[in-house]
Amino acid sequence: MAGVVAGTVCVGLSGTSTASTASTASTASAAPAAPVSAADGEPVVSRGVTIPAFYNPPAELPAANGALIRTEAMPLGLSIPGLDGRPMPGTATRLMYKSTDSAGKPVAVTGAYIEPTAAWTKPGPRPLVAVASGTMGQGDQCAPSFALQHPLTLNGETVSVGYEALAIYRILATGAAVVLTDYVGLGATDRLHTYVDRLDQGHALLDAARAARAVQGASITAESRTGLYGYSQGGGASASAAELHSSYAPDVKLAGTYAGAPPADLTSVMKGIDGSALAGALAWSISGFAQSDPDLRAVVDAHVNAAGKAALKDASTMCVGDALFGYGFTKSNKWTNDGKSIGDIIAADPRAQAALDKQRIGRLKPSGPVRLATGVHDDIVPHAQARQLAADWCDKGADVTYEALALPNLGDKILTNHLVPLITDQGDAVSWLADRLSGKPAPSKCWKMPLQP
Repeated sequence: MAGVVAGTVCVGLSGTSTASTASTASTASAAPAAPVSAADGEPVVSRGVTIPAFYNPPAELPAANGALIRTEAMPLGLSIPGLDGRPMPGTATRLMYKSTDSAGKPVAVTGAYIEPTAAWTKPGPRPLVAVASGTMGQGDQCAPSFALQHPLTLNGETVSVGYEALAIYRILATGAAVVLTDYVGLGATDRLHTYVDRLDQGHALLDAARAARAVQGASITAESRTGLYGYSQGGGASASAAELHSSYAPDVKLAGTYAGAPPADLTSVMKGIDGSALAGALAWSISGFAQSDPDLRAVVDAHVNAAGKAALKDASTMCVGDALFGYGFTKSNKWTNDGKSIGDIIAADPRAQAALDKQRIGRLKPSGPVRLATGVHDDIVPHAQARQLAADWCDKGADVTYEALALPNLGDKILTNHLVPLITDQGDAVSWLADRLSGKPAPSKCWKMPLQP
């Protein structure tokens, strides 16, 4: 049964959370605002949803990446009792763990671990899949772990749907355990979510895999094979994590990575989402990077007009549903002083372009086999830049299975060309990853790339 969250309206700056307000202010001022800790203050409320106190990070964090900070039992919103009395598809634990952000500083990240009810019947100990969610939004109420407990959040101020439950439950049905990351700043109330930040996302996903091993009652061990799974924003996170694995988390026994529709080249992706149904995601990326990168923040301050800064602030507490209704098909030239698009402004400014270039995925060789899938008509996370990522990896000698998903063109800029491959490829993606977790090899198929669009 889907849980529905309803909350009271928090009167304040745009109804934002205490922490989000402070962080978002950095997009409207040349000087970054210091993050406000919610641990000892009033409850954080984001668009009428009270964020549980669990999500407030402590002032002091442990030293080790992946170290657990706290855990608590978490009910799944979609669960049924099994014949043996155990819940299906599994038992969930909410997590907070330590990671390292893109500036090299410690950060608390939240997420969830699910111990499956299904047995693992293939060779080796029970494996783990670290899941990176697709785009959920930037408000703390949009956190993927929160959505596992509340599959539908609908209160008149915000709309969030836990659509990743389908993929997660399919993975659990194979007998693999699942750990889900909320990413940096999504859920955790001390900062704004750094949407599509390559290092933040890759680190958070790998550290989630480390944290899962320490959960009380978890059947996985340090010897468990680990897979990475993600589509869209999650595809970029899993792709980044595969690249960072050898240097950042070699202790994680990485067996395979699924990266669906990965946003590898943000310059191209910004052009894809500008004016689309998901135009709000452009605001999320700008706000997140402006928070963490002084050069990009300076460009935002210089070029984004008052209406644009108000939109960035408003969008920073939105989930996907809110953004579709609030900013769907908005063109970013309405947000700038000179009427140029955000993409054109960034392309013309060496500082801003350098900031985005640092986010490029494909410059490092990923660990282990990777399956990269992209819809040939995807115009939100453009097909061409995803295909280029596969080609870049092949050039580096990586073990790549590239799948060009040839579906009909289902409508320009309305999300269908991006969302339908998520569903149609999901079964094959889970099966491919399950084979890697059972120890089956995946020979490189880079030789097929010239034959595919």
